[in-house]
Amino acid sequence: METYDSLKEGERGAWISIAAYILLSIFKISMGYMTGSEALTADGINNTTDIIVSVAVLAGLRISRKPPDEDHRYGHMRAETIASLVASFIMALAGLQVIIQAGRSFLEGGHTAPDLLAAWIALGCAVVMWGVYTYNRKLAKRINNQSLMAAAYDNRSDALVSVGAAAGIIGARFGFPVLDAVAALAVGVVILKTAWDVFSDASHALTDGFDDQKLEVFQQTVESTPGVKRIKDIRARVHGSHVLLDVVVEVSAELSVGESHDISDEIERRMADEHHISNVHVHIEPYSESERERPQQV
Repeated sequence: METYDSLKEGERGAWISIAAYILLSIFKISMGYMTGSEALTADGINNTTDIIVSVAVLAGLRISRKPPDEDHRYGHMRAETIASLVASFIMALAGLQVIIQAGRSFLEGGHTAPDLLAAWIALGCAVVMWGVYTYNRKLAKRINNQSLMAAAYDNRSDALVSVGAAAGIIGARFGFPVLDAVAALAVGVVILKTAWDVFSDASHALTDGFDDQKLEVFQQTVESTPGVKRIKDIRARVHGSHVLLDVVVEVSAELSVGESHDISDEIERRMADEHHISNVHVHIEPYSESERERPQQV
């Protein structure tokens, strides 16, 4: 139940992001047109895609809270990853739209410097988004939720995009009006980069990819457990914001079933305490001196 309570708590961070993005996107787009700033308008369009991303995170958290059933014995926690994958495509389309629009403006020429008010608006919005990022990052760390942490990093990139937009606007006011269009192009590139990062992480998780370095750390924890003679096989995969770990260990053949079971319990306890992994499947086999094969890692 603690896992599902954490998912519910994580929804609060998603709602805060949604509210902030709705208000900021409306404000930036309207003020972008009023002040004649393409960079501020592009920043506002970026925030509209972030609304979709935050809604996807929220939907993923909601579905992930559903308990295991007959068709989903492991639960529904991969809904977070699927939602992130869908959001990445939407972000990519928005990024392309911003780049095409800014590219046309850049090629057409006849640039006029936007009102300096646009720069102050962009900087003020950057401060707001940095506050949202700080809140979501702390919450994601506390509840150990990867999708909310990804949303927090998206909040941070949005704050930096707004700073970049402000820099372009200020540069335009100092005699380089083309910099406003350049800043809009940069915003589009940032949107595409964020979309690619989200897509890459989601697709890697859905294909059961896992970080080799993390797996090596898990292996060291299991190897240091008293009674473990050798690790025959160890593999891990991501399930939503959680890790599923399968490990085959060899113990002395002279141990009783009860003693072998105690070693298995100790491995599970260490993985939970040291790495916050509660889903650990341990298979015990008798240790053989004749076998010296290295543990397999997948």
